[in-house]
Amino acid sequence: MRRVLLAVLLTVAAVVAVAPVAHAAAPVRIMALGDSITAGPGCWRAKLWHSLQTAGYTGIDFVGTQSDGGGCNPGYAYDFDHEGHGGFSATGIAANNQLPPWLAAAKPDVVLMHLGTNDMWGGYIPLQDKLNAFTKLIGQMRAQNAAMKIIVAQIIPMSAAACATCPADVQALNRALPAWAAGLTTAQSPITLADLWTGYDAVADNSDGVHPNDNGFRKMAEAWYPALTRVLGGTTTPPTTTPPTTTPPASGPCTATYRVTSQWTGGFQGEVTVTNASSAPSSGWTATFTFANGQTVSQAWNAAVTQSGATVTARNVTWNGRLAAGATATFGFLASSTSTNTLPATTCALTTG
Repeated sequence: MRRVLLAVLLTVAAVVAVAPVAHAAAPVRIMALGDSITAGPGCWRAKLWHSLQTAGYTGIDFVGTQSDGGGCNPGYAYDFDHEGHGGFSATGIAANNQLPPWLAAAKPDVVLMHLGTNDMWGGYIPLQDKLNAFTKLIGQMRAQNAAMKIIVAQIIPMSAAACATCPADVQALNRALPAWAAGLTTAQSPITLADLWTGYDAVADNSDGVHPNDNGFRKMAEAWYPALTRVLGGTTTPPTTTPPTTTPPASGPCTATYRVTSQWTGGFQGEVTVTNASSAPSSGWTATFTFANGQTVSQAWNAAVTQSGATVTARNVTWNGRLAAGATATFGFLASSTSTNTLPATTCALTTG
């Protein structure tokens, strides 16, 4: 009897020993890459972490070789890790190949990149050099992880009081990023933009014209949140190459041309060009269109865009409202769509004086 009992116990032990162990899904590793705006104190990270946790995005891990040690003191717990380096520039990081060892240590699945502010000082670095640096950094991210999901910020503004040439140079970089991102995005490693510029006041939201105050950090976190949650939700399929489609502009002192620049299952990227067709300069403009198939705008750049029901209203931002006679301004957006994506008629109006 004892022999039988011993045999049974050994059999059970063997079964237990070889039984597979259940593992929870690994958290998504998110690296915030930037300069002092990200590093110190970089409290947009704390606010973003809190918003994600509150909304139920708990399977995440902020990673990086740096830590703020909890210095933001927001009154709630957050993940301290990041890859912010005060005083660093995009061109410098790229030229010195500083990113690969950071990536190797952090092993991120997603990168949030707010870089370029330190490339603006003095106005001597050409825009193309900044874009070339961004491109090299993207290549290094993909070399570390071929399926890297990359979110690039249209960076926050700098005040003229802090740097006379910087406001225009920041705007030039931000205007160039949509086309740059569209040219580099891939199905395996999509690049999306987070518009941190629109609605951000370089004076009121910064402590010194460059670095955010608490309200600025809040605005940054709010702008990062929708871009990151789309990636975490798995809705990162990039545009496919489809022929652009355009609606003709309406006649009048202000004309607006709507076009779909790329389209994929469940979404598309659109663009509207507003033209001052009058003989006098404008001080502002508003464009309006109404979707017919339940489309919803999720992100926009170069305009302040709101949607009420099916109607979308876009207003100029501070730097592109003044249009000379015959001049144009273009804004872009991302939106969800069904299999039908009817092009809406688009109208615009000018503000003068």
